[in-house]
Amino acid sequence: MVIGFDISTSITGVALIAEGEIVYYDSFDLRKFKDVFDKTVAFKEKLLDLYEVYQLDNENHFGDSDYPIEHIYIEQSLHMFMGGKSSAKTLSALTRFNGIASWLIYELFEIKPKFIGASSARKQAGIKVPRGQKAKQVVLQHLLENEPAFKIEYTKHGNPKPDSYDKADAIIVAKAGYALEQKNKEKA
Repeated sequence: MVIGFDISTSITGVALIAEGEIVYYDSFDLRKFKDVFDKTVAFKEKLLDLYEVYQLDNENHFGDSDYPIEHIYIEQSLHMFMGGKSSAKTLSALTRFNGIASWLIYELFEIKPKFIGASSARKQAGIKVPRGQKAKQVVLQHLLENEPAFKIEYTKHGNPKPDSYDKADAIIVAKAGYALEQKNKEKA
């Protein structure tokens, strides 16, 4: 099984893929926590819950132990400024939290995570973002149209709830990781 993370200081998405299918997806809402330490504690608690259900209780959840988490993929944090979206302070905070979260993931699962860029993950998942369109919206629409297991909630104004995009990105990271691992098996 492959687990994918879209780590952010506001909402972190997580998804598990087994045999190419979505097994689980969710988000960790960290917006109410004010500093990196409180966010880290909250992230760790959510991560421990996930570990307990999908790694320790693997037999109870799936009926057998055929699907342990074997590979972890994390979306790389931004490395450059994006017009109107990021500042040096934002990039610094995101990179700091991404590093902390990555370490917690490694320490708990004892699996070295692999990092993948967002555009590479989308490419692996077969998603092309047309020029002028927002990648997050294209990814969300792709999953809604092609993944029956993927459901989202909407605001009272009919817009996708904010965590929908993080869940979708995590699914794409996990699907890309799964595709890469399948290619690696074929080469071996």
